[in-house]
Amino acid sequence: MPGREANPAAFSAATVYVCVDAPPSPARCAQRPSSSTMSLAFCGNENNSAAYNVEKGVLNNGCFVDALNVVPHVFLLFITFPILFIGWGSQSSKVHIHHSTWLHFPGHNLRWILTFILLFVLVCEIAEGIVSDGVSESRHLHLYMPAGMAFLAAITSVVYYHNIETSNFPKLLIALLFYWTLAFITKTIKFVKFCDNGVGFSQLRFCLTGLLVILYGMLLSVEINVIRVRRYVFFKTPKEVKPPEDLQDLGVRFLQPFVNLLSKGTYWWMNTFIKTAHKKPIDLKAIGKLPIAMRALTNYIRLNEAFEAQKNKRSPYPQGSKSIWCALCWAFGRPLVLSSTFRILADLLGFAGPLCISGIVHHVGKGNNTIRPQIKILGVFFISSQEFLANAYVLAVLLFFALLLQRTILQASYYVAIETGINLRGAIQTKIYNKIMQLSTSNMSMGEMSAGQICNLVAIDTNQLMWFFFLCPNLWAMPVQIIVGVLLLYYLLGISALIGAVVIIVLAPVQYFVATKLSQAQRSTLEYSNERLKKTNEMLRGIKLLKLYAWEHIFHSSVEETRQKEMTSLKAFALYTSISIFMNAAIPIAAVLTTFVVHAHLTGNADFSPSVAFASLSLFHILVTPLFLLSSVVRSTVKALVSVQKLSEFLSSEEIGEEHDKCSEPRCADNHSKYQVVPLKVVNRKRPAREDWNNYSSHMRRPVNITEGDDFCVKITNGFFTWTPEGSATLSNIDIRIPQGQLTMIVGQVGCGKSSLLLATLGEMQKTSGNVFWNRKRGSVAYASQKPWLLNATVEENIIFESPFNKQRYKAVIDACSLQPDIDILPHGDQTQIGERGINLSGGQRQRISVARALYQQTNVVFLDDPFSALDIHLSDHLMQEGILKMLREDKRTIILVTHKLQYLPHADWIITMKDGTIQREGTLKDIQKSESELFEHWKTLMNRQDQELEKETIIERKPVLERKNLRRTRYSREALLKDDEEDEEEITESDDDDNLSSVLHQRAKMPWRACGKYLSSAGILLLPLLVLSQLLKHTVMVAIDYWLAQWTSDVISAKSDVEQKNCSACQEFNHSRYSRVFSILCCLGIILCLVTSIAVEWTGLKVAKKLHYCLLNKIILAPMRFFETTPLGSILNRFSADCNTIDQHIPATLECLSRSTLLCVSALAVISFVTPMFLIALLPLAIICYFIQKYFRVASRDLQQLDDSTQLPLLCHFSETVEGLTTIRAFRYEGRFRQKLLEYTDSNNIASLFLTAANRWLEVRMEYIGACVVLIAAVTSITKSLYNQLSSGLVGLGLTYALMVSNYLNWMVRNLADMEIQLGAVKRINGLLKTEAENYEGLLSPSQIPQNWPARGEIQIQNLSVRYDSNLKPVLKHVSAHISPGQKIGICGRTGSGKSSFSLAFFRMVDTFEGRIIIDGIDIAKLPLQTLRSRLSIILQDPILFSGTIRFNLDPEKKCTDSMLWEALEIAQLKHVVKALPGGLDAIVTEGGENFSQGQRQLFCLARAFVRKTSIFIMDEATASIDMATENILQKVVMTAFADRTVVTIAHRVHTILNADLVIVMKRGVILEYDKPEVLLEQEDSVFASFVQADK
Repeated sequence: MPGREANPAAFSAATVYVCVDAPPSPARCAQRPSSSTMSLAFCGNENNSAAYNVEKGVLNNGCFVDALNVVPHVFLLFITFPILFIGWGSQSSKVHIHHSTWLHFPGHNLRWILTFILLFVLVCEIAEGIVSDGVSESRHLHLYMPAGMAFLAAITSVVYYHNIETSNFPKLLIALLFYWTLAFITKTIKFVKFCDNGVGFSQLRFCLTGLLVILYGMLLSVEINVIRVRRYVFFKTPKEVKPPEDLQDLGVRFLQPFVNLLSKGTYWWMNTFIKTAHKKPIDLKAIGKLPIAMRALTNYIRLNEAFEAQKNKRSPYPQGSKSIWCALCWAFGRPLVLSSTFRILADLLGFAGPLCISGIVHHVGKGNNTIRPQIKILGVFFISSQEFLANAYVLAVLLFFALLLQRTILQASYYVAIETGINLRGAIQTKIYNKIMQLSTSNMSMGEMSAGQICNLVAIDTNQLMWFFFLCPNLWAMPVQIIVGVLLLYYLLGISALIGAVVIIVLAPVQYFVATKLSQAQRSTLEYSNERLKKTNEMLRGIKLLKLYAWEHIFHSSVEETRQKEMTSLKAFALYTSISIFMNAAIPIAAVLTTFVVHAHLTGNADFSPSVAFASLSLFHILVTPLFLLSSVVRSTVKALVSVQKLSEFLSSEEIGEEHDKCSEPRCADNHSKYQVVPLKVVNRKRPAREDWNNYSSHMRRPVNITEGDDFCVKITNGFFTWTPEGSATLSNIDIRIPQGQLTMIVGQVGCGKSSLLLATLGEMQKTSGNVFWNRKRGSVAYASQKPWLLNATVEENIIFESPFNKQRYKAVIDACSLQPDIDILPHGDQTQIGERGINLSGGQRQRISVARALYQQTNVVFLDDPFSALDIHLSDHLMQEGILKMLREDKRTIILVTHKLQYLPHADWIITMKDGTIQREGTLKDIQKSESELFEHWKTLMNRQDQELEKETIIERKPVLERKNLRRTRYSREALLKDDEEDEEEITESDDDDNLSSVLHQRAKMPWRACGKYLSSAGILLLPLLVLSQLLKHTVMVAIDYWLAQWTSDVISAKSDVEQKNCSACQEFNHSRYSRVFSILCCLGIILCLVTSIAVEWTGLKVAKKLHYCLLNKIILAPMRFFETTPLGSILNRFSADCNTIDQHIPATLECLSRSTLLCVSALAVISFVTPMFLIALLPLAIICYFIQKYFRVASRDLQQLDDSTQLPLLCHFSETVEGLTTIRAFRYEGRFRQKLLEYTDSNNIASLFLTAANRWLEVRMEYIGACVVLIAAVTSITKSLYNQLSSGLVGLGLTYALMVSNYLNWMVRNLADMEIQLGAVKRINGLLKTEAENYEGLLSPSQIPQNWPARGEIQIQNLSVRYDSNLKPVLKHVSAHISPGQKIGICGRTGSGKSSFSLAFFRMVDTFEGRIIIDGIDIAKLPLQTLRSRLSIILQDPILFSGTIRFNLDPEKKCTDSMLWEALEIAQLKHVVKALPGGLDAIVTEGGENFSQGQRQLFCLARAFVRKTSIFIMDEATASIDMATENILQKVVMTAFADRTVVTIAHRVHTILNADLVIVMKRGVILEYDKPEVLLEQEDSVFASFVQADK
């Protein structure tokens, strides 16, 4: 040892030999070996060594006892190695893959903990042997070799045990029983001999031996306990134990609860998973099922029990906030206590770093001169623990172990807290869902609770609580960390430490204030962002109209204006973020500056050595962390309190039918068994949790009363029903009976209570008095509500609604509801996913699917609430005949039909007439004819009117397929589901071989550097260099500060040692002022640079966000119409919402974090390499390991992050679907099935979250361990260099402080890299859209060449025109030629798909004209600028489009017209009286999509909008399709008179509207079939036009 060679003379002079083993003989005791060679021997080779003395018996010879201690270890190694290699070698792979045999023997965790302690004590014994042997000339192998063998044996024992345990073969444990027995006996002999020879507690080896005796004894008792419980030996009948149920199910792949302690702590079981993720993308199948203990149902049951316990304690307010907190703590408190304990332990172990640095630097400063041991017993030296810890190498090893343990415990604390939070979230979501199932309908309909509020509760508040539980351990750990940190600083620096601590504590409230401002800025940004998205959404939905009217610039500037407001808010957000980042970096510098300057100048002769300075520096870094966390924890706590308050209000809201549950307990149970324990085809699980639901679901709510007589199905006597308990009765004095197996119709005016009567019968209304009797039990009722309710599933799933699939019945239902033509047009037939709320279907299709569901069910009772409302007469009639009469009535089902279609009354067996919430009359049609003749006559006239309408429509409706086709084409191309946009762009490789899996996998592993380059280049030429230079400068100054501190403290030490050597009391004191001046300047420069970098990053972020959004909006608004028809609207909207949000708010913060952690790691490694260049050799393998870890982690992390996001969407959709379809679900009695679905969605989301958490922990543990290795290597190399090359102790301190920093920042670097990769996907996707080709807006003619009033006359010449929608598509118009004179009225007709609309779009150059031309008033429109062309023509589209704003804005967004012109247009459009009646007149509000006006009124507003433009050419594209006949006739006349001098082209929906036209064009498949005056065409018998007119009569 180097320390031994430092002063050889000291041995003979200072050492006193205490010869215990023989009478004192001067020759033996004082003689020194003449040779300086140090050869190895087990007992040492000193002359006359006491090690070989056996005069008092062999057991009194220390070396023999140590040799005896080797025997058990050798025995174990010889016995277990063959078994391990031969027995398990062949099946090791199988053991790892199949976990079906895994189980834990009794005392499993205790055994692992004791083994870890044993290994640590053995390492200490080895170190103690080496250190104590270092003072003698001869090497005594027996001091550390037995401990080394014991270390190997301990590792072997635990590997052997693990293999036995996982293969469930306990008989082989007998070898361990013998081993622990032998080890315990031999260690006890050694301990007894130490006691006999007077070795006591002051000697470290005595303490270690005592500890080992206790550990071996405990391990032996654990082994005996396994025999006692499992009876595998010494008993006749061994106990058979099966592995946990989860592990027998190979679908469970989340193994954290089942693996051993080492795998739990290091997440070793995740290795296979993360390697697999690199080979193929992770999906739900890959992550499998949740273990039973973590499933939502298990956690819900636990939470529910806690709620019940609280109810029993506090009866008055069982759902109050306090009670909820108590229940949450009762259910999930235990793991939180464990997490908090781990956290406090980890924080306390964290202080080992600064203390060990202090010790190492202190001892290095003194040359690592170990205090000479004074005692030699049994022929060898013994040292005390104080002497042991005075060795710098020992401290380095202890620091390494402390870091390993601290990091492992810290990650365990995080994992336990997050797992608890996820379990709690699942339980609360299930609790909320159960409450929804019992919610009173009035809560929803009366607006007390909206679907949005409930979804917020699920999406936001449950997550707030989850995050609170994650941050919760900080509440207890932070005060402990702060107190211990300040005490240690005080111990090191005295009073000046408190000044530094005060600086940090005083600035903490400022930090909290900034955090509050930050969240306020975020809220206001969110508001503007929502407003911008609303405008963008409207703009995209109405893009066709904007292009046709040349209004792009108006809406572009409107969106940009909102974006400007959003940017102002984002600037505030960026400012506070940069202040927050600046304070995080600057506070430690400020604290260190004040502390050291005060310490150096005020405390006079204070110790200012490197050991004190660098230990203090590390302590300041530790101390700052909890104070920064404080603001997050306080904010999270406040949010959690608010969330619990909201939850409390929700859980205490009114439930359905609580007060009139007359059902007795046994009958309820019976009901359950009959209606809810149905074997479910849908649930793909080995153990469906349905039975558990029945145990924990609430009792049946609706009254079930049995009465005699089978002639009725439902009977209400003297019923009064209300929606709200306090409100007046909605239905009063209800006395009805519904006959069994017959068709009952309920009729009456709008708002008379027909739907309410159905809901009252179903038990959905509050009953104030009276009775509802169901004949037999009230079973499942097939209910089709007035507002159709659809699931976000396929068409087939919506119709079958979880009943068994019957192909024949399914086809019959499809036919009855006339759905086959619609299904044929859908992209994937009946397997097409219906978007949320049926967004991609028309109203009529939604209605028919809803009715089809009711028809398909095999229930005895069917309730249909106005099923014909959204259907035309033809479809209604078919549904009535084929569906209701044929399928239901002939099947003897009880049908209650609410309808306005009185022509179907003759089919009714029983009629109930309602008026103002009461029953006006009930009976058969004949009864009503006799008793209420007036009413019957009124019905008769209405019936006749409706029948005529039917006859008229029948002929046209023979071709419904084609008309629907047109509707579907436009809908599907543009409004494809948001779901389709699963960000596939990310997966697409830039090369041509997209389908090649290996290239896709290669792409997944690559960082998106191109997107990164795009992002940074968008910052501009000035900002980018500023960003890079400021970061580099800042970190250079940071290193300079610490280097100067090392220099300063080293000079203080050398000055002191000079003073001591000269021994002059009159020497002047060390002058700190020069050092402190430079130190202060560097610190101030560092603080300024911190501010510059934080501002530069946020400023860059702002500039990029502004530029990218501007470019994106420009590109999209100028894109050709074809782009919008082929790109799903949801996909474009996602770019403006999620991706813009990522670029606005997330990328700058991640970029800052990534650059900071990377540069800190680089600067730290540079400093360590500068201090000890030897470190570079060890750095290479560590860097390679690090590279592969981050490479594998990034791929898995990205997949899991996407899976976590994508599994959240169905869960939230399920909640909103349930809220909207609550009455339907309850009518069908499908609560159990929907709960089951919820559990599946919740578990899918939770398992994705848990795997993501485990992956993050997997990375962090590995990075922390690499960091610990860096610390160990840096410590050992710098100590060695210091002792041999006189490296100053200041530089040793600097190197170690930086090494500690590496371990902190390595995992942040990789985590931020993974986050950055995901976030750059947003830039990549936006960049993809920026490549869209814009329409050619430029024209060949300059503005001066175009007459101001063009087109003045309105003459149109079409010459050989051929157009297509895209260059790779077939032409839609082929060689069309026509001439339209000024002022002519032209009618265009033809079947769907004949090219009528394409004809109109050609005038606006919305389609690709590849042949021929259109000349208007002498000018070829192809030569005109697009803006000019479109602004000079007018068109009214088939779909009415209104924008949110005022009526004035909708009519004249360009603000060119006077009020009188607007009123005139409204008068022409028959709307003047409607608008006059509105508050504000022309400034009355139009809601989004014009929802506050009817479809017909919206169409009329579009007409008015076209009239306002006063152009000479006017095109109407089926513009009167949504208007009733009377209004249409008026309009036709107005158009003919008001536009007498204008050219009008009408594309006709109803042929009679163009009978008065000057010319008629009949089209077929893109060519003109007939072209003449209407009267001429009508005279020709074989003309197509004549046949159209005949059909329309």
